[in-house]
Amino acid sequence: MSALQTTNMRHAFFRLLVLVLPIVGFQLHGAEIKNVLMLISDDLKPTTLGCYGDPIVKTPHIDSLAESGVLFRHAYCQGTTCRPSRQSFMFSRYKGDTGTSMGENFINNGFYSARVGKIFHMRVPGDIIDGTDGDDYEECWTERFNSQGEEAHTPGLYSLYNHDIVTTAPENRASTKMLHRWFVSVVYEGDGSDQPDHKTATKTIELLNQRKDAEEPFFIAAGFVRPHYPNVAPRQYFDMYSWQDIQLPHVPDDDLDDIPPLGRPNVTNGTDPIGKYPDNQKRMWAAYYATITFIDDQIGRILAELDRLGLRESTAIVFLSDHGYHLGEHTFWQKNNLHEDVNRVPLIISAPGYQTGETKSFAELIDIYPTIAELTGIPVPNTVQGKTLVPILKNTNAKVQDIAFTVGNHKDYAIRDQRWAYIRYKDDTEEFYDMKKDPYQYTNLASSPEHAPRLKAWRKRLDDKIASSDLSAAESH
Repeated sequence: MSALQTTNMRHAFFRLLVLVLPIVGFQLHGAEIKNVLMLISDDLKPTTLGCYGDPIVKTPHIDSLAESGVLFRHAYCQGTTCRPSRQSFMFSRYKGDTGTSMGENFINNGFYSARVGKIFHMRVPGDIIDGTDGDDYEECWTERFNSQGEEAHTPGLYSLYNHDIVTTAPENRASTKMLHRWFVSVVYEGDGSDQPDHKTATKTIELLNQRKDAEEPFFIAAGFVRPHYPNVAPRQYFDMYSWQDIQLPHVPDDDLDDIPPLGRPNVTNGTDPIGKYPDNQKRMWAAYYATITFIDDQIGRILAELDRLGLRESTAIVFLSDHGYHLGEHTFWQKNNLHEDVNRVPLIISAPGYQTGETKSFAELIDIYPTIAELTGIPVPNTVQGKTLVPILKNTNAKVQDIAFTVGNHKDYAIRDQRWAYIRYKDDTEEFYDMKKDPYQYTNLASSPEHAPRLKAWRKRLDDKIASSDLSAAESH
């Protein structure tokens, strides 16, 4: 029997259970929260959302979602690029894909599970242009839908900011696997309906309408590709942001002097032509804002339909990004880095019947899996490493864990609590920051005699975390 036949038989079995068990007095999910809607952005740093304090960006729908739920001020990713981060939170593992994925666990407990857009890793723009599945896990989904788009090849005003190129010509645009593709934007005339994120919202709305009267509860994961490069959006979104109004991040003159070589990404103002064009750095920020507002509108469409269908009171909503992003902080660009601008992520959980507000309690993205499992009353596999955040949803002052832990791509690690952040690289070079006095991580204290005893304690704390997270086994595969 093929794997697909086995999966189909299992789906049929649990559909039967959904119909039969209520008759004999059992439930497969909680009485109040029946469904889960997960909304995932790509490369979105929390400090560029209104609800996290950005004074420029326009994100009314995400801000409204935050008001209806709990906003996590200290949420952290476990992987610093798309593939490891998404695999991590979908399996609730610090690294790797051991065990049962989130979607498969829902299927195993009688849920309909759907992916729309990018959830596991997809090449952006490659898989988006091709409309292909990327590094997906078929067993995670009852159905899955890709959202195709032309990306950098969208007809319109193309900019390559690090080479100061502006053109409407369709030729020679930086695209899939091409150097400099991360500095591209396209301003075009249209309503956005041809863009992948608009298509993702449209398909999600369609699925909500299909599932509203179904016996099966649903888990729908909608993955948006913006503000990941290329920053493509209709002109009206770019018109909201004047690059002249952008203030670039402050970078002290000696900022890089105390950052080890392995702590510096490949793309910086000093290694890439973008450093020669400060005005284009501002334009890059404006383009990033434009695409954030574009996805905010798509999220607004989905939430409005959820309300219209009367599903809001039976659906837990989770909003997150896979990791943050550098836009010139420390002169750095992109991700794949263990500093705060990459490790920290937005996380909002809006769960009917639970508290609203903000929390400073620490959360890791691997905590989402056990949280929504508890909210819907389904079991959590013993391979899950995250911790349920439900106590925080009941009381925003509650604490589930005292630290956050992020795993780099090359046996590099970051760990932090409310006061201190410690980074160690594979060559044993280190960074150590007082996050209370130095929240932007300008002064590395790793070589300070005054902090030597504390640093020694943090080394042990990291070693203990690595051992307890079973990373040695994961990294050997």
